[in-house]
Amino acid sequence: MTDQASGSRLGLMQALLACAFWGVMPIYFKLLQSVAPLEVVAHRVIWSVPLLLVILYFRKNLAGLRASWAEAKVRNALLGSSLLIAANWLIYVWAVQSDHILAASLGYFISPLLSVFLAKIFLKEQLSRNQWIAVGIAAVGVSILAVEAWQTLWISLALAGSWGFYGLVRKVAVVGPIVGLTIETSFLFVPFLLFIGWITFGNVPPTTTAHFGDTPSITMLLLGGAAVTAAPLTLFAAAVKTMKLSTIGLFQYLAPTLQFLIGVFIYREPLTTSHLICFILIWSSLALFSADAIFGKSAEKAATT
Repeated sequence: MTDQASGSRLGLMQALLACAFWGVMPIYFKLLQSVAPLEVVAHRVIWSVPLLLVILYFRKNLAGLRASWAEAKVRNALLGSSLLIAANWLIYVWAVQSDHILAASLGYFISPLLSVFLAKIFLKEQLSRNQWIAVGIAAVGVSILAVEAWQTLWISLALAGSWGFYGLVRKVAVVGPIVGLTIETSFLFVPFLLFIGWITFGNVPPTTTAHFGDTPSITMLLLGGAAVTAAPLTLFAAAVKTMKLSTIGLFQYLAPTLQFLIGVFIYREPLTTSHLICFILIWSSLALFSADAIFGKSAEKAATT
């Protein structure tokens, strides 16, 4: 087996593990049902910072962190992306705990298509005819869902929007995924630490008191939020180095598909007719978009050889 084939197979396993982590994340946050979403996100941020620093230390990339932090353009962009990722995490945890896993998964199905549209607007990237058709099919699906399930449609759109704009900012900021997340969580560290201090030691209503230390299981789950954040990102970042970009693009649909299945078959969330039609149209649009990306790149490569 050649080194390239071995690396590709390793990258495939890393990508699968990363997407599996993201896909089963609703189960993790369901175990934290008794903890307010804001407190869950706060601990996720606070404990991610030291863990990410340790990862960068062993990857010998602390110098890269210092260099990125020293660049004002990168630092300012990551300040904006830190607010977007905090909003995304908060909405997602709330949605999972409030039995809206289907709405959350729909948001992450929409986000790749939204990212294409944002790239057209802000980065002047050209869309092919099939990509425009894919975006149109997705828009029809969302419109159908809006008629019957408009009460929860905002969850999907908020998650898709925050993640789409997050990806746009991160594309502009020239920084690696782990270094970038370290800087983003560093921006959020002090505000969330103050929040945890307030609900732990401040004179607050009983409904907002801290849950860290309530039980060993809750404490371990809150601490584990850092690993849940860092592990899939590290695996996916490693996979990107050895896999084709078109293959990586297909993997981004695995996590929301797992979330969809978990919402329907484990937590028995209602799957209405409009949900089903919307998801079928979204999946069709993603299939068209992915096929266009794969075969379009193949045709372009053949034309240049």
